[in-house]
Amino acid sequence: MTAGNRESRSYGLIKECRYGIHDLSRTESDAVHRLPRFNKPLELGIFMGAKHYGAPRQREKRLLIFDTEQYRYQKFISDLAGMDIHAHGAEPETALIETRHWLTNVSRRQLLGEQDLLAWYRAFREELPTLAERLGLDPAGLTYADFDQILSGWLESRPVART
Repeated sequence: MTAGNRESRSYGLIKECRYGIHDLSRTESDAVHRLPRFNKPLELGIFMGAKHYGAPRQREKRLLIFDTEQYRYQKFISDLAGMDIHAHGAEPETALIETRHWLTNVSRRQLLGEQDLLAWYRAFREELPTLAERLGLDPAGLTYADFDQILSGWLESRPVART
């Protein structure tokens, strides 16, 4: 995939999404170049620009920002000072529950309860290696597209949740 295609896809996704969830915790330097990857902060900036400068529909966007520690982001993106950054402590289950609470508040929809959501998450994580191997894929090296397809199929096979 060329950069132009990835960029266009990112813009398209951001344009269509009402809710943006951005995790700034993956900004550590890589071992080869000793430079951080800034895709996530770039996507956050594009989302914020769309919300601020976009058409009325874009201004309805809602935003959740995560980092490992609550104020760590100030060391590398201090312009976010004053925003409500959520800390997940590098714990996926914490991020999942925080996201659930946030979505419940901004969407005003009834969502799957915390315990059921965590049970689904744990079940999927346990089944993921087997699901990937059935497709001839390396569970440790899944592309985003492969992961998305596996997750979508897994969710479709689940009974409808009642909360």
